[in-house]
Amino acid sequence: MSQPLEDKVALVAGASRGAGRGIAVELGAAGATVYVTGRTTRTRRSEYDRPETIEDTADLVTEAGGHGIAVPTDHLDPEQVRILVDRIADEQGRLDVLVNDIWGGEKLFAWDTPVWEHDLDKGLRLLRLAVETHAITSHHALPLLLRRPGGLVVEMTDGTAEYNRDTYRVNFFYDLAKASVLRMAFALGHELGPRGATAVALTPGWLRSEMMLDNYGVREDNWRDALDRVPHFAISETPRYAGRAVAALAADPDVARWNGESLSSGGLAQVYRFTDLDGSRPDAWRYLVEVQDAGKPADTTGYR
Repeated sequence: MSQPLEDKVALVAGASRGAGRGIAVELGAAGATVYVTGRTTRTRRSEYDRPETIEDTADLVTEAGGHGIAVPTDHLDPEQVRILVDRIADEQGRLDVLVNDIWGGEKLFAWDTPVWEHDLDKGLRLLRLAVETHAITSHHALPLLLRRPGGLVVEMTDGTAEYNRDTYRVNFFYDLAKASVLRMAFALGHELGPRGATAVALTPGWLRSEMMLDNYGVREDNWRDALDRVPHFAISETPRYAGRAVAALAADPDVARWNGESLSSGGLAQVYRFTDLDGSRPDAWRYLVEVQDAGKPADTTGYR
């Protein structure tokens, strides 16, 4: 099997579960050495109190054909991030791909709740976890990434710039967090492009993360059982789909053409011709606009 990233080193910040785990595994499948970070380990859980761990993710990376290395890291702590990057520099001497996927906000926001009624401490904590962590990680990691030309930074968010520009996303704090990450990729594009690196924002579609599957009371092997209650869930995708998007970007010698842009897993699948694990190509953001938000019955014909 071809491994176009076998000599590359990646850091996936926020890889305990969800899109971060899917990205780490697909980078591993392409042959990369992948440092996976997060706060949930086999000996200690974060406030999420979920069973997925960074060690499990590292094992999956190695099983996929790469080299997974788990490093417990709280990305709100600049010293921990500095130590992490120093370790990568000492062990590898390079960093080719940085994926900022730190989030941690699922339990901190209330749907359709105005800012003056929302819990302020939770809202500010969400912004720290979703925005400050990315800035801290970029500050420390980018000098190492810039040692060699061709580096790639992927800022993970929810929604494309076009969709989020015209759509109110959940509440004030959530909307601000996701817009901020999109703007981070734009700003990093301006700072990295002239220095030989590329920055993009990437959104998955309707993600079948571990938490989402649990919320609907299904597993990956029977996720369609949720469609009776949530018909538009038919457009959903696995975390590995976003992973294949990142792997395709990292292997593209012309990746600089995307610098500063907002991208989606479904959109990139049309360009790079990768598929989700079931062989389909869900195009969730086009579906959301043309079907779900338009009030039409669920029908994924032509969208996956």
